[in-house]
Amino acid sequence: MATASLTEYLFFSGLLFAIGLAGVIIRRNIIVIFMCLEMMLAAASLTLVAFSRAHTEMNHGLPDYDGQMLVFFIITVAAAEVAVGLAIIVALYRARKTISTDTLTTLKN
Repeated sequence: MATASLTEYLFFSGLLFAIGLAGVIIRRNIIVIFMCLEMMLAAASLTLVAFSRAHTEMNHGLPDYDGQMLVFFIITVAAAEVAVGLAIIVALYRARKTISTDTLTTLKN
C-alpha cells in the first residue's frame, strides 16, 4: 500500500483551509461559520502532523513528535472554543430568536 507524500497532505490541508475560509466569509449562519472555523483548525492540525512526519523521514527514522504535541494543544483550544462559542450562540438565540449574522449587527436589544 502506497503512502501519501507531503505534497498530497499539504494540498488536502490547503483545500480544507480554503473551504473553511470561504465558509466563514460567505455564510451568514453562525453555526455554519462555527463549523468552518473548526475545519480550519483541522487543516492546521493536518499540516503540523504532515510536517512532523516528513521531518521524521528526513531525520533517518528517528521520531519527531513536535507536530503531534502541538495538535494536542489545538484540540484543547478547539474544545474550549466549542464550549464558549456554543454558549454564546445559545445566549444570542435566546435573546434574538435568530442565528443569522445579518440581524446580529449590533449589541443592543
